[in-house]
Amino acid sequence: MTPSLPMVLSLDRVELTDEQFYRICQANPNTPLERSSSGALVIMSPVGGESGEREADLITDLAIWNRKTQLGKVFSSSTLFRLPGGGDRSPDAAWVENSRWSTLTPEERAGFPPICPDFVIELRSKTDALTPLQEKMAEYLISGLRLGWLINPRNQEVEIYRPGTTVQKIHFPARLSGEDVLPGFELIWPLSD
Repeated sequence: MTPSLPMVLSLDRVELTDEQFYRICQANPNTPLERSSSGALVIMSPVGGESGEREADLITDLAIWNRKTQLGKVFSSSTLFRLPGGGDRSPDAAWVENSRWSTLTPEERAGFPPICPDFVIELRSKTDALTPLQEKMAEYLISGLRLGWLINPRNQEVEIYRPGTTVQKIHFPARLSGEDVLPGFELIWPLSD
């Protein structure tokens, strides 16, 4: 069975506060939800085994690098960030620098952290449309993202997002660098089996 596409509900005539959105998410823990910067409610579908394995590999590589450097915190796709530019988003993998994470209160860390990750990875699954993922990456940039990778196996390329520059596209096989955001972090995509 193939996973279905995410469902998007327009809330343009509904005032949904941050607290109400948080309560909806808490009342539905098995239904991953996001909210776009325009206020649309996005009901995410689970990914298939292939995408889930690839996502886990990406998080593992990022976590191994972070354990060695101790420069920040790594987050899985279950973490929802309340973005300063609007929207509540869950990247497939995310990293926040320690100095920024430490500015959050214990309550903010326990809930949906009101911070944009410094680095995110979005992995396009077979059922993901490209445009909504690109819009999501733009939301991260508006909110303070320093580096982002949109890995697109279907088109055999990676889109690299940096503030103030055009999106760079690299075709597979791609050697990706964490640049000055994640010093020394490197990833070759596709991952070898």
